[in-house]
Amino acid sequence: MESFDKIYHRAAERKGGELALAHLISQPLTNAQLVTVQDCDVLAEFTRAIFKSGFVWRIIEIKWAGFEEVFWGFDIDKLVLMPDDMLERKAADTKIIRNYTKVKTVRDNAQWLKEICDEHGSVAKWLAQWPADDVVGLWQYMKKHGSRLGGNTGPYALRRLGKDTFILSSDVEAYFRGHKLIDGGLMTKRSLTTIQNAFNQWQKQSGYSLQELSQIIAYSVGDNRVGFSAETLGDEKENVDNEK
Repeated sequence: MESFDKIYHRAAERKGGELALAHLISQPLTNAQLVTVQDCDVLAEFTRAIFKSGFVWRIIEIKWAGFEEVFWGFDIDKLVLMPDDMLERKAADTKIIRNYTKVKTVRDNAQWLKEICDEHGSVAKWLAQWPADDVVGLWQYMKKHGSRLGGNTGPYALRRLGKDTFILSSDVEAYFRGHKLIDGGLMTKRSLTTIQNAFNQWQKQSGYSLQELSQIIAYSVGDNRVGFSAETLGDEKENVDNEK
């Protein structure tokens, strides 16, 4: 496996130097900052990521004010009490994307997050306590207990919330496959364990966050868009594999 220094210097060279690279990468929230995130904002980001999956993300952003209105600002305490007939009416509301299967996840995830709130005080406190050296464990927990948060849907939502996580974008996947670190399915237990272990080693070598590391790795692969990479443009991609 390559040392982080080698990856970093290649990324810097491809992006015009260390200063230019520094301007391209971003940092997650600290745990002290993360715990201030409201429960409604967590549910909102989960919902945004779910609706963006396999859909044109710009339309979701254009309609997002409608989502906030229809779902009461993603107030978890209200949403958990929503009866089936009201859920069906909301799924038919033209102010949002009319997809009943995805609309149903709002109540489902509200119920799950309410349980977390009751146990930990808030969802953000629970997220802040989850160790960075097992972020794939968090992904798998979200996939198992949440609704439609598998694939990259959960990680992209976590990134937007400020939770430190790497993203398995096409560039990051290309790096791991190109260097023969993985050869099977991307989301298999074997591949995820290998990827997490690699990020853990690079973090020890560099002191960078997982978010910064995955951006640097993506930039080290190179792309056809000057100044950008698929990893940092995650919010702007149609991620058709999110539901897997």
